[in-house]
Amino acid sequence: MTASTRETAEGGATAAPVQRETFKDIALRTLSAAGRAIAQLASGLNTAVLAALLLLWLTLTAVTSLVGVGLLMAPAPLRGLHALAARERDRLARWGPEVVAPEPPPTRLRAALADPTTHRELHWLLRHSTIGALLGVFGVLLPILAIRDTAFPLYWTFMPANTTATSLGVGSAHTWADALAVALLGVGWIAIILGLTPGMARLQSDPGRRLLAAGPDVDLSLRVAELTATRAAALDAHATELRRIERSLHDGAQNRLVSVAVLLGAARRMVARDPAGADELLERAQSAAETALAELRTVARGILPPVLADRGLAGALSGLAADCAVPCRIDVDVPARCAASVEATAYFVVAEALTNIAKHSGARHATITARGNGGRLVLRVEDDGRGGADAEGGSGLTGIRRRIAAHDGDLALTSPPGGPTVLTVGLPCGT
Repeated sequence: MTASTRETAEGGATAAPVQRETFKDIALRTLSAAGRAIAQLASGLNTAVLAALLLLWLTLTAVTSLVGVGLLMAPAPLRGLHALAARERDRLARWGPEVVAPEPPPTRLRAALADPTTHRELHWLLRHSTIGALLGVFGVLLPILAIRDTAFPLYWTFMPANTTATSLGVGSAHTWADALAVALLGVGWIAIILGLTPGMARLQSDPGRRLLAAGPDVDLSLRVAELTATRAAALDAHATELRRIERSLHDGAQNRLVSVAVLLGAARRMVARDPAGADELLERAQSAAETALAELRTVARGILPPVLADRGLAGALSGLAADCAVPCRIDVDVPARCAASVEATAYFVVAEALTNIAKHSGARHATITARGNGGRLVLRVEDDGRGGADAEGGSGLTGIRRRIAAHDGDLALTSPPGGPTVLTVGLPCGT
């Protein structure tokens, strides 16, 4: 079954008609992606410089080890290698999915040199200190070159004669036509920034994501510990959900039904001597019964929303977007239905994310994207609010993390000050 929809909801009872992305939306998304990529490349340059210095230190240690001196200081650069690798994992987690660290390497020199984790970290160090540093330099220089050349017509008349005009170090400007030609070069730099920097950022981070993550040769005790923690979080989430349901039934529907029973008893005793009073009591009992029924429906929807069975994930997410106070765009492309528990988790994750956006972000627009590919369901919720969301704080994000952990999924949150805030969730699409 195919579920594919693109809708815009302005907040209301029903979803708005299908609306294509405008040129403004595409331009804003492209600018946002390029800005994030430049910031990511700049942060990567920081660790790349440290990697180059550490590589020089390790090389010096290896050379001096031939005469025995380097063996004495070898543990220090190895500790520096592990610390820098941990710093790079933290950096990558800020810009995308978390990089799960392998088991800590051994501390003894001989065992550390034979450890596969150390070998992968050394491989990453070599790649990041060369290719990563080069990409980081380009990421920092490209905006400078673009500003310098694009703004050249504004200041070229104040420059000394025969001064190099372009940022490439060639050519000089003698006329306005020459100055405008330099500005066109600046436009070319901008096109390169918009088109290539996202790929450059991925190319810079790819070695770290492949080489610094726990590999298949890592001790299975790590995975056992992770699954144990996941199971504990799932059981806690299940117990919390049961307490919520019990509290809702006890404090809401049960009280209403008790009130209905009391009112019906009183009306039965009054029907003979005071028909008008009995009719009033019956009316109150009917109202209480209708309220109790509505509360029971609310509790039932909180367990498993019927809209998922009736309209599928695409329809359920469209309903959430329509009810959100912030205008939302929906883009769902899930070729096959996922397991009911996975779809329910996806529904509640998006519902909680939209609630957080409406309450705390100050956003004007939000976008919900869902993709099903390769046996995984990937959700992405983005808003243009003030940013600064804390991935470790707030009961809402804690609840989302627990629901995802129950399915062995993953969560990534990026929310720099000033926005945008992007929540990415991956779930195995089990059947």
